[in-house]
Amino acid sequence: MKVSIAKALFNSHSYSEYRKLISDLLLEGKSTGNEQSEKLTHYSILNETRLNRLDKTMKISAENVVKLQALKKEYIWLVLAEGWCGDAAQLLPVFNKMVQESNKKIEMKIALRDENEDTMNHFLTNGTRAIPKLIIIEKATGDVLGHWGPRPKGAIEFMNNYKKEHGVIDETAKAELQLWYLHDKGLSTQNEILDLMLSL
Repeated sequence: MKVSIAKALFNSHSYSEYRKLISDLLLEGKSTGNEQSEKLTHYSILNETRLNRLDKTMKISAENVVKLQALKKEYIWLVLAEGWCGDAAQLLPVFNKMVQESNKKIEMKIALRDENEDTMNHFLTNGTRAIPKLIIIEKATGDVLGHWGPRPKGAIEFMNNYKKEHGVIDETAKAELQLWYLHDKGLSTQNEILDLMLSL
């Protein structure tokens, strides 16, 4: 696994590079990933708007800033994502703000899922390549200490309940999930990741 992680890190982007990559591809009418379709490009356009909004509005709670700055070691967060993924658009700005508040204890690298299948296959969710997936690496040793994703627990429950009730995950479910994220303001994500970091 260390080899595939090292490869993914080598092929990774900073948050600003990732944002630029998505914007540049959209100018060509494309999205990230192996598959290209109007639908995925449409999702990428929507997600760019979300990313822009969240970059401006996302706040890390004062309590969580204290926890981030108290981290004892240095970490790399390797995040597997794609520009068309709605969950990634909601969560990457949260990760980025957490990194900014960490007093340089955390560095974030974003790798595209489809370009890093080997790494993705080590971090499947119920047998699927669900993203975003945040992989916590100890900087000094390169050891993988844990992983989180693709969604906070409340969002997972929301989608599971929707599927139970309607039998499918449709466009309505996706729209309602975005509202869930809007109301949550990134707090569940911050709390869950910090609980995991502090338990390591």
